[in-house]
Amino acid sequence: MTATRIDGKEFSARVRADVATHVARLKADHGITPGLAVVLVGEDPASQVYVRSKGKQTVEAGMQSFEHKLPVETAQSDLLNLVARLNADPAVHGILVQLPLPDHMDEAAVINAIDPAKDVDGFHISNVGRLATGQSAMVPCTPLGCLMLLRDTFGSLSGKTAVVIGRSNIVGKPMAQLLLRDSCTVTIAHSRTADIAEVVRRADIVVAAVGRPQMVPGDWIKPGAVVIDVGINRIDAPELGEGKTRLVGDVDFDSVAQVAGAVTPVPGGVGPMTIACLLANTLTACCRAANLPEPEGLTA
Repeated sequence: MTATRIDGKEFSARVRADVATHVARLKADHGITPGLAVVLVGEDPASQVYVRSKGKQTVEAGMQSFEHKLPVETAQSDLLNLVARLNADPAVHGILVQLPLPDHMDEAAVINAIDPAKDVDGFHISNVGRLATGQSAMVPCTPLGCLMLLRDTFGSLSGKTAVVIGRSNIVGKPMAQLLLRDSCTVTIAHSRTADIAEVVRRADIVVAAVGRPQMVPGDWIKPGAVVIDVGINRIDAPELGEGKTRLVGDVDFDSVAQVAGAVTPVPGGVGPMTIACLLANTLTACCRAANLPEPEGLTA
């Protein structure tokens, strides 16, 4: 068999179009425009590209985009003062501080200074706890994107057996919580998991988020399973020319595609969903702030 290719790029375009429709309705019916503030400290090239893309897509969705670029030597106290001002600004519904921060800053202190209601990354300790206890929370964007792709593929996830490979606070743990909320039977596998291949082989759903290039081969996959590859790894590609590289996921796509029922590619799978879900979270935060119904299909 050859797996269906789950097109995250196409699906994310649908999500962004849905967000834009809701935003236009908010403006027309209530005179409200959702606003997203993104804070970048330093000049990391990858972060700069990512922030530019976020700003562009925010504007395209009809939202207000507020970008704050601070020099790398900025004191943590100055960053916290900026976060406090954004917390108090009614035009700002979502706040994202781009990670990683410079070494002299305490990331946890900065994240937890953000108003949980505006924490569109879903990293604040309050949102982490609310998600874990089944309460309404802002959900991290990448796991939310994975959940949307899975729901689109399966419909109901109830009763499915799921394995999440990776236990990070950003993807692995919240992904497991979201799958539990959708009534999956969930296992988190990691570097200490005994006979990890056999554990993964039992799963109807595999979410690979471990950061190791092509770690998951096809013979780990149950025939017909759905595989979501969160990994983005750059490896040498001499076949493309001297000094060339290419992007691969945590899954060996070619071998997995011979066994799985559906699989996300890298690039073009989960990646485009992350910014789309950031926009969805900003819209959700805006609706909650205005005591309006949350947009259907765009939340966990």
